[in-house]
Amino acid sequence: MRTVAKFGAVAGLGSLVLTTLTAPPAGAVHPTGGASPAYAEARGTAVAAERAAAAGIVFGACPKEEDLAEPVTCGTVEVPLDYANPSGRQITLTVSRVRASGPPAERQGALVYNPGGPGASSMSFPMAAELPEWKNIARAYDIVGYAPRGVDRSAPLSCQDPADFVRAPTQAPTHPSLAYKLERIAQAKAYARGCARKAGAALRHYTSLNNARDLEVLRAALGEKKLTFMGASYGTYFGALYATLFPRQVRRMVFDSAVNPDPSRIWYRNNLGQSLAFESRWADFRAWVAKHDATYKLGATAQEVARSHERVRAALAAKPAGGKVGPGQLHAALLSVAYHDGYWPLRAKALSAYLKGDPKPLIAQAAPQQGTEKAAENANAVYTAVECNDAPWPEDWQTWDRDNTRLARIAPFETWDNAWMNLPCAFWQAPRQQPVDVGTARGALPTTLILAAERDAATPYEGALELQRRLRGSVLITEEDAGTHGIGGGNNACVNAYLEDYLLHGKTPVRRASCAPHPEPDPVSLDRHAEQRKLPHAV
Repeated sequence: MRTVAKFGAVAGLGSLVLTTLTAPPAGAVHPTGGASPAYAEARGTAVAAERAAAAGIVFGACPKEEDLAEPVTCGTVEVPLDYANPSGRQITLTVSRVRASGPPAERQGALVYNPGGPGASSMSFPMAAELPEWKNIARAYDIVGYAPRGVDRSAPLSCQDPADFVRAPTQAPTHPSLAYKLERIAQAKAYARGCARKAGAALRHYTSLNNARDLEVLRAALGEKKLTFMGASYGTYFGALYATLFPRQVRRMVFDSAVNPDPSRIWYRNNLGQSLAFESRWADFRAWVAKHDATYKLGATAQEVARSHERVRAALAAKPAGGKVGPGQLHAALLSVAYHDGYWPLRAKALSAYLKGDPKPLIAQAAPQQGTEKAAENANAVYTAVECNDAPWPEDWQTWDRDNTRLARIAPFETWDNAWMNLPCAFWQAPRQQPVDVGTARGALPTTLILAAERDAATPYEGALELQRRLRGSVLITEEDAGTHGIGGGNNACVNAYLEDYLLHGKTPVRRASCAPHPEPDPVSLDRHAEQRKLPHAV
């Protein structure tokens, strides 16, 4: 499910830990008292957490490649590759931190953040401590980021040569021909083989469940008795898995832009639902551009804007801009408008300039950026491995072809590109898991906070409602008539007030509350909007 990156052992303890483990995490024991298949992983998680608590994390200057300056410090924590064998191969996760800026008496512990993906890192998140929206929270909490397993320097995963992954220009037909489909099927098969060849037996261990277990080990390594966690997008899914497996270890949890955790939707059906929702958000963008036709001259109606977009696509198919920007690169750039409306002026300006004979803004925004190939391929490899391992996928092409052909008739904008991104899962060579049935009984979990934008396309609003139904006693804050993906700490003061009240004081509304939408962006020039280049990007 394509989601968003919002910013960017101690030997000798094993037998002792196993003899003192008296209460495995929720879901590890059958009602009859017998061990479930998950029991070995539950015991292994307890072993790993105990070791991490003893070892702690030694924080110091961040490695040069992290590009993080003081006061951010960095360290590492070891976790088992396979939680069923906690004494086997260990992998190292990188961690970053800024200490709470307030007096010691105000400190409430560590706030761990994950921005989504799968495949995104939050190593740079501690820098948010200096932003106005986060300063009050950063007074009370150590702000902690980390790279999940497989990401960046945390046992990095790769499935193909990075140069091949970002090869440009490419096509992106909304209604692909049979020849094009056969070409993409061959590519998906080759990609799945590449993942299996490069990762070997380790491939099966890149899963959402292991991300949740890693979070438990990180909590212990940080010296926190209970976890305070904020997950955005995909981070809400393994955060919900953590809440299900370790409810007694939760202090406070924020779920920002929630993935629908219904096991029947992980992940094939969630991706279909996402593609449908992207069509509505693409329409929102076109309506906004039409409203500002005096600025952009792309059309006075959404339909006219769509025709201008098709003119650009056709021209790029015939002659890629700068030799690198074809329809595929154009589509990837425009997908960002469905995630964050801060991109709207940038992308509209680029389309407008191109049709006026100036391709430079479009090339700057859409061409592959030199030096980012390795990171882009790594993020996609982790995304693919986690989603393919997490759940069963249709293994016959006919199912994919039927479902996406039907959907593309009403939602052509993203349907087939989303299908191609996930198609390696049809040919996956590692074992599949069955998704955990996320949920907690009333009173089993402290109050948690769910944040959602009503028109979010990457994680449609129904997912927030489903998560609230499953995590009994949770509270839902809705930004009405808005579609930004990831709203906590953003540009809605009402949402941020609820977030602060919860993290700082544990206060929430009784069950649900709403916020008016944040203002639409102004149709400013590209030069005046240059700071928006730091906006979230699609993973």
